[in-house]
Amino acid sequence: MKLYVFPGNIEEEILQIGAQQIPYMRTAMFSEIVKDSERMLLELINCKQGRVIPLTASGTGAMDAVVTNFVCAKKSAFIIAGGSFGYRWKDLCDYYNCPNTVFEVPFAKDIDYSLLEQEIEKHRPEVLLCQHHETSSGQLFNLTTISEICRKYNVTLVVDAISSFLTDDLDMDEMGIGICIISSQKGLNIPPGLSFIVLSEEICKQDFLHNSYYFDFEENLKNLQRGQTPYSPATTLFLQLHHQLKKDMQLGTDKIKSLVREKALYFRKLCKQNNWEVPAEVPSNCITGFFVRRNSDILFTELLKQNIYIMPGGTPGYFRVSHSGVQSYSDLDYLAEQIKQIENLNK
Repeated sequence: MKLYVFPGNIEEEILQIGAQQIPYMRTAMFSEIVKDSERMLLELINCKQGRVIPLTASGTGAMDAVVTNFVCAKKSAFIIAGGSFGYRWKDLCDYYNCPNTVFEVPFAKDIDYSLLEQEIEKHRPEVLLCQHHETSSGQLFNLTTISEICRKYNVTLVVDAISSFLTDDLDMDEMGIGICIISSQKGLNIPPGLSFIVLSEEICKQDFLHNSYYFDFEENLKNLQRGQTPYSPATTLFLQLHHQLKKDMQLGTDKIKSLVREKALYFRKLCKQNNWEVPAEVPSNCITGFFVRRNSDILFTELLKQNIYIMPGGTPGYFRVSHSGVQSYSDLDYLAEQIKQIENLNK
């Protein structure tokens, strides 16, 4: 099976952890795993004095928690929406009756940062919600520029970094990010089911709302003092996480990002050779989104017949390939060959 999706092909040693008996979590051993995992996550994202709330939930669960605990305590939110995940911030704010303003960015286009600053100066929000990388389009936004604008107008920056963590440059302390959200199934390349809310030192000093029982920040932070979650965690995923984080710490963020970037550039060269358009103005290392114009209506299902998985987009003929996980240049050559063969089929 060839997986060009999230999490992609997972290393065998991580899979083997998932096949083992599950230890009891209310032990000193498991508490040390949770504490050590938090320490490594904070170092990898460079948020030295922050805290990490781990949730047995998808990334949307973490976004929900941020809105209910933090964003709803503010008078207004400003949302950068460059695709379906940007609009998810909008849906959550509307669901919880949190006043918000949406700054729309066209599909696969970069932000007009001058216009963004004008709109923030006009609306004066208390918090800005954005994606670092809009996974639906492949477009990477400039967090350094966004953070400079937020600092200028005293706006708290909240970033969904689920698909950019360990694939693109991300430094919470340097960029002045208040809250970051990451998940297990992308840059960390372990199975889905865990998400993480990284709180900066400044955010940890603030008071939070109590609008959610399961996702309550204060309750989670209190339990983390003893290295535990308030409710039953996905124990095996925590074991896989801890193993993966130790490997990531040894390799280092620069090397990890470099390896992902090299795969992305290699596949984009194949796209150019085959006349597959990559629309993102500033593509993330995490994925390559591209258009296939011939036989695109059967491409996804034909690849599935060969146990090849890629991600369809919401636009006809548009597909996405992840560069996380176990992936070689020969894997990318093989995928390109199979796509080309399907393009040349006579229906």
